[in-house]
Amino acid sequence: MRMVLMGPPGAGKGTQAAAICRRYGVAHISTGDMFRAAMASGSQVGAKAKAYVDRGELVPDDVTIGIVRERLSQPDATNGFVLDGFPRTVPQALGLDELLAGSGLKLDAVVLIEVPEAELVRRAVGRRVCPRCNRVWHLEFNPPPEPGTCSCGGELTLRPDDTAETVRARLAVYRERTEALKDYYAKAGILRVVDGSGSPQEVEALIAGALERCSE
Repeated sequence: MRMVLMGPPGAGKGTQAAAICRRYGVAHISTGDMFRAAMASGSQVGAKAKAYVDRGELVPDDVTIGIVRERLSQPDATNGFVLDGFPRTVPQALGLDELLAGSGLKLDAVVLIEVPEAELVRRAVGRRVCPRCNRVWHLEFNPPPEPGTCSCGGELTLRPDDTAETVRARLAVYRERTEALKDYYAKAGILRVVDGSGSPQEVEALIAGALERCSE
């Protein structure tokens, strides 16, 4: 299974990517982890990416594709992968297609997890983080044993990017960047859209069904 997992911030991509990887025995490749590993490795492409990051600039698509190529060449990706957070633009998608075609491969599926904006805001604003042990709680879904206090005794805080205003701003950027990407994969016939507003188990079942249909 070689696939891309798409979805807005807060859709649960990390949770679902882990479930897919367990099911198919493939590698979970997240953009953040991939970039950090490349920059720490001292490779030529990693050094190029670090130079842009250190200057506070966006990493160009050709450098990003180089990092993806480097990551996909590692042994754990031989039997397949779930790309989480990449591609984010149509040029990146074209670059990924060309990269895979060079090895005689192609994507099997692109799964888009869709969640209503109101639900995404609800998920975010209820999160609380313990600065002492880094545990994450949710006031509604996973409340702490005592209001405002972690089980370790630390005082829970609201992350700056978990306010309703910040979440809505991030969602606007996400929609602007990914709408064309959604159309690109729909035209390629490999896009599968699932409702991500249910429980993690319910969403996992929907994704499993969508991927089974891809292999039919």
